[in-house]
Amino acid sequence: MKKQFLLLLLMTTSLFAAVAKPGRKPDPRLFELRVYYAPPGKFENIVDRFRQHTLKLFEKHGMENVGYWVPTDTTKHIIYYILAYPNREARDASWKAFGSDPAWKEVVAKTEANGKIVQKVETYFMTTTDFSPALKLKKKSPERTFELRTYTGTPGHIEDVLARFRNHTTKLFEKHGMENIVYFTTVEKDGAQSKLIYLLAHKSEQAGKESFDSFRKDPNWIKVRDESEKAGKIVEKVESVYLKPTDYSPMK
Repeated sequence: MKKQFLLLLLMTTSLFAAVAKPGRKPDPRLFELRVYYAPPGKFENIVDRFRQHTLKLFEKHGMENVGYWVPTDTTKHIIYYILAYPNREARDASWKAFGSDPAWKEVVAKTEANGKIVQKVETYFMTTTDFSPALKLKKKSPERTFELRTYTGTPGHIEDVLARFRNHTTKLFEKHGMENIVYFTTVEKDGAQSKLIYLLAHKSEQAGKESFDSFRKDPNWIKVRDESEKAGKIVEKVESVYLKPTDYSPMK
């Protein structure tokens, strides 16, 4: 009787632990994706300014460097990077302090003595989704190729897009050899519909393209896609760019 009681107690405790085990807490931070376009002949100047100066000054002013990438297509003179902050107020305070730092002003004067080295800047504020893996700043060898993908949902359907990723797509990506890095939704002005922005990692650009080819032909994906689009398309536009990390990127 005593053995039966102990066995029952053990089973009950194990069951309770399995049910009560908390899920991963969502990342509370605000993230910012920044995209810098270089004028002709100035791309290496931007890349080197980050390497020599900017990352250190970002850290000095409380910004967390997440990753820095450039396109695998060398004809595109663009740098992509992601920063993290505790919240929007901290972000604004950090940038204000950074912009007025005499050390930064000295760097700008020196690096732009022969003209501006940044032609255009795009910025996106983001928060992680509830199905995103925990973001890990790790470096792998051999170095990974990353893919930045942006999904614009049809009007009123971004939640359907997120549900499809939450319930199906991320698992199918893993099945076909893609590594889920992080999933964000954008914080839009005036309550506009968010976009889904996410990062995947592949062994190479070619491996990434082959993985997507097999993913698109997967009967499970075809079924999921058709079921989710019975009432019409839920994705208006998909943008993709393959990226390689810079030598100073915290994530590789």
